[in-house]
Amino acid sequence: MGVRRAVELALDASNRKDGPIYTYGPLIHNPQVLDILKEKGISVIHQIPEAGCGTVLIRAHGVPPEDRDKLRIAGFNVIDATCPKVIKVQSIIAKHSRQGYAVIIVGDRAHPEVIGLLGYAGENGYVAENMEALKALPEFDKAIIVAQTTQNKIFFEEVTAWAQVLHSDYRVFNTICDSTESRQKDVKDLAEKVDAVVVVGGYESGNTKRLFDIARDAGKKAVHIETEAELDINQLGNPRHIAITAGASTPNWIIKRVYRELENRMMHHGRLFRRWRFFIHRNLLLSNIYLAMGAGCLTYAAAMLQGIDPSFSSILMAVLYLLCMHTFNNLIDITSDRYNDPDRATFYQQNRNLLSAFIGLFGLGGLLTAYTMGPLFLVLMLCMSFMGIVYILSLVPHIAGGLKPKIRDIPGSKTLLVALAWGIVTTIVPALDGFGQIRLITVLVFCWTVSLVFVRTAFFDILDMQGSRIVGKETIPILLGEKKTMGLLKNLSGLMMIVLCFASAVGAVSNLGYLLSLCPLSMLMFLSAYEKGGIPSGLRQGFLMESHFILAGLLTALWSLI
Repeated sequence: MGVRRAVELALDASNRKDGPIYTYGPLIHNPQVLDILKEKGISVIHQIPEAGCGTVLIRAHGVPPEDRDKLRIAGFNVIDATCPKVIKVQSIIAKHSRQGYAVIIVGDRAHPEVIGLLGYAGENGYVAENMEALKALPEFDKAIIVAQTTQNKIFFEEVTAWAQVLHSDYRVFNTICDSTESRQKDVKDLAEKVDAVVVVGGYESGNTKRLFDIARDAGKKAVHIETEAELDINQLGNPRHIAITAGASTPNWIIKRVYRELENRMMHHGRLFRRWRFFIHRNLLLSNIYLAMGAGCLTYAAAMLQGIDPSFSSILMAVLYLLCMHTFNNLIDITSDRYNDPDRATFYQQNRNLLSAFIGLFGLGGLLTAYTMGPLFLVLMLCMSFMGIVYILSLVPHIAGGLKPKIRDIPGSKTLLVALAWGIVTTIVPALDGFGQIRLITVLVFCWTVSLVFVRTAFFDILDMQGSRIVGKETIPILLGEKKTMGLLKNLSGLMMIVLCFASAVGAVSNLGYLLSLCPLSMLMFLSAYEKGGIPSGLRQGFLMESHFILAGLLTALWSLI
């Protein structure tokens, strides 16, 4: 939490572009994140100048209080990115130091967090890196013992036991971050269930080193890497099960890359059936073919729910238009996919020319299909294609300051517009084709399809929050926060389930509504399982979410047969 907060503060500051931005010392201990911050124009200063301007972020590890004061006096706007858990330790030390207590900090003397904590202890501060150093300290009339927040839990338990026996008057505060503590416990438990452990994180990260030590001490093959490029699967022996863990400062996109790299390599060594299944799943998802199949299924379901027997042309138009739209969006979003979905970014980078040709074919196919359906559908298709182009281009040639505003720069616009586009081609088009008009039932079904797609798209926005922040996208989860967004999606899923059941009960729609209410129910269950950690990462996660649209088509087909 503390590391994520620090990085988000830095990225948000850079996206505002309020003058030069600096960090006082490296913000966190991860070179890949520091490289990203450098690309965003955030520099590192190691010394405090006499005079300065712009914004300075205090690193997640914290700094001595006098350094914070010097930065303000120098003229900087100071943003305190100190981890709240570290601030708590600083407060404990400052309070007891004023009361005359000696302060014993159990941690690494050269670590920035410990250096910052010593600043709050003043002349009463002492550091113990090991039991020998602790025992060598003089006896104090009164003293407190605190821990570096990323300290090894087992070692601090030993320190606590020593104090209870020999210095029962010392006050001991277990200030190890609960996240660090639970992660160390998880790694120890995981190591007992697997054949090998991959630890991902910066080589300068203290908590990452401790995770590696715990995994290695468990007697299992263990490697510590910073990126997937350093991964040598031969070092792991011939494992059937691999655990992946990461230090607190390791960004999500690095973990995703390592996961996908391992996933790919393990599948290549697996049985023929598993290899083919993985290959098919991967290519169906990356090419958006599976999503397009879902669009066809949703169109079929939405039409039948309105009481329309859908034409092949209306289903084909939805499939081709949405296949074109999503493939095009993926091509122009390669920059953010470097962080959000590295596998997809590589796929689109390697196949850029072929995919560009497919976009043209899909778009042309969609227009030809619309043309065969009639002038109204061709105009509708052209208007939607035009809006897609306007979404990317500037609204006006230029405004003061050289800025070129775009619709895509409006916070949360992409998620909403994608859902509306799906609603039009999966619900409005079949209604116009079947009824020749939009009826009240069409509005109800439109709300249902838009809600399903909104939940799907916003869920992927949650997964992509780090990458979106890096490229300056203001998605709904970034605006509302992850928890509020997840609550919104769960409530929306539950509401649409209730609305469909009620509409069936009062006769507004056929009893197919009862069956299709299982789709938002399934989404609600998926989101709840995701929150509890019950949905596997990687390909399966995306495949399961996209399958809700396939489910709608299968349920409708089952209802038709019965």
